[in-house]
Amino acid sequence: MVDIQKINQNGITIVVVIGEVDASSSIDLDSAMNETIASGALKIIVDCENLDYISSAGLGVFMSYIEEIKANNAKMIITGLNEKVFNVFKILGLDQLLETADTRDQAIELLK
Repeated sequence: MVDIQKINQNGITIVVVIGEVDASSSIDLDSAMNETIASGALKIIVDCENLDYISSAGLGVFMSYIEEIKANNAKMIITGLNEKVFNVFKILGLDQLLETADTRDQAIELLK
């Protein structure tokens, strides 16, 4: 089960992902990302500090928005990945396609 919260902070949209993103809950993540991008957000942080697990379906959600984010001249940074999740990112090469930061504060600095 996943809980997704959105926070707007100084022109940055922060999508907070809590819990587990699997095949069924990836729909919720997709919906949150779609709403965020459709709203015209140009600076997006996906805070995964409290993300315990993400399946390939969840990773696919992030992948599906890479081109749209670029086309909108937006920037997305994923933060707070635990070691297990980050290792999956690295194995799949997502660390080369998606920008990551250790903390939300680091991501905010990168977006300034």
